[in-house]
Amino acid sequence: MSLAALAQLPKVTVVDCTQPFDLTVLGDKDKPLILRGLCAGWPLVQAGLQSADAAAALLQQYASAELLNACYLPASEQGRVFYNEQLTGFNFQSVRQDLTTVLSQLRSYASQPEAAPTLYVGSSEVTKYFPGLLAEHGLAIAEGSPLTSVWLGNCSRIAAHFDFPHNLACVLVGKRRFTLFPPEQIANLYPGPMEFAPGGQDISLVDFANPDYARFPRFKDSLAKAQVADLEPGDVLFIPSMWWHHVEALSSFNLLLTHWWRDTPAFLGRPTNALLHSVLSLRSLPKAQRQAWQAIFDYYIFNHDEHSQQLPPQAEGLLQHPLPEQTARQLRADLTNKLKR
Repeated sequence: MSLAALAQLPKVTVVDCTQPFDLTVLGDKDKPLILRGLCAGWPLVQAGLQSADAAAALLQQYASAELLNACYLPASEQGRVFYNEQLTGFNFQSVRQDLTTVLSQLRSYASQPEAAPTLYVGSSEVTKYFPGLLAEHGLAIAEGSPLTSVWLGNCSRIAAHFDFPHNLACVLVGKRRFTLFPPEQIANLYPGPMEFAPGGQDISLVDFANPDYARFPRFKDSLAKAQVADLEPGDVLFIPSMWWHHVEALSSFNLLLTHWWRDTPAFLGRPTNALLHSVLSLRSLPKAQRQAWQAIFDYYIFNHDEHSQQLPPQAEGLLQHPLPEQTARQLRADLTNKLKR
């Protein structure tokens, strides 16, 4: 398997969005979708079709004075944003720079694409770094406002990872390829360290350009479940919550706008917190005890909608569904006190 071979995987379903599309239905979707041309009329998309310089000039108009977090990789890394060989650090240098400097570097690299280093600016929240952008770009998704971020750079490869929120990823400039895997493929993707990753989220250790099948044999099994999305400027990719995705930026100037949102209120907290607490309290238990707790979690948490509760509503307490905000905040306070002991 190579990067070129990934393009031969089954394709993500495409929806023609030259006609109106109801984004509110996406919260019920559990498979990726390409919304072809959904943001084709946006100013940055149109500017990028003229030239990279036109898009850069327009992006500059939206920028604040905040410094961006820019990552530089030597050309020898072939665009792969990753760890060093010992997994004790990363293979890139991170610096704080203004947008003008970033755009100037990208312009200079475009003249020598084969020998150019990689410049990658990831997850820059729009309200902080590009506060004027949403007036003419952005999608109305749910009742709450999504978290919107800009991703900017030249050719790069971002290791497969998952995010808890749903995502609508809008390709504004350049071409991108996403390779996606359903959540249950986690074991076949070989995640790296939980608490130490280039973007803060667990990533696959497999190099998709040159998989080491001796070290990662189950990766072949994951490819049987994979889907690929090749995206042009103006296309939008819906990535459901928890789906793993490997991202390739394929042009010398790439600009992406993401929208993250969740189905449940923020006061319920991040599921990652529950996972970390389980690492602390459950992972070191003997296997028989872990299996007992697995059955308990299945009953109360993962399969609760399959079990009819025999409790009257007034006695449900923590088993109410959905959990009321006041109850959730009291539970959070109780947990905080218990963790201090």
